[in-house]
Amino acid sequence: MEHIHKHETKTLWVVLLTALTMFVEIFYGISTNSLALLSDGIHMGSHVLAIGLSWLAYVFFRKVSANKNFKGKPEKILPLAGYTSGFILLFFTFYIIKEAVVRFFNPVEISYKEAIAVSLIGLIVNIISAFILHHKHEDTDQNIKAAYLHVLADALTSLSAIIGLTVAMIWNLVWVDALCSMAAAIVIIRWSYKLLKNSGTKLLDIKTD
Repeated sequence: MEHIHKHETKTLWVVLLTALTMFVEIFYGISTNSLALLSDGIHMGSHVLAIGLSWLAYVFFRKVSANKNFKGKPEKILPLAGYTSGFILLFFTFYIIKEAVVRFFNPVEISYKEAIAVSLIGLIVNIISAFILHHKHEDTDQNIKAAYLHVLADALTSLSAIIGLTVAMIWNLVWVDALCSMAAAIVIIRWSYKLLKNSGTKLLDIKTD
């Protein structure tokens, strides 16, 4: 139980950090007329919701566990939240693929330096968040695993964007940006599948070797 309470605190810190980054990016995106910064700020909002779900699961788990009138199984709350987050992550991934395909066949003009700067901000925030969420119990707690995978997925998309945008800027290969996004999406789909599978087995009490 002690590690559950620690996970609740860690997840809350990541929610607050992500929310702060979201507000800063949206504010400066509007004030500087930067579409890239504004878009990333809105994108950060989706992660605030997803990781916020993980935090709420810990709060609900703590309250339900202390309620003697509750006759259900509180331990099911965390894998249920992890399973839900897995679907959110999968939806996020398919959106990336859709956008990558559109960009691949219909390239648009990109403000490379601005876009790279925004991606760097996202990468730094998500690396910090990953360090906060990383824990030795993450393999048994699918809720903290889900939150961890969300920030890792966002870090991976930011890293792929930095690589793709840099190559596109130097060699004028605009399609590389979309290709890097597609590669990152394939990796994230694999993570999502494993999260859904592991969360599902815990929800259904399926024993694994």
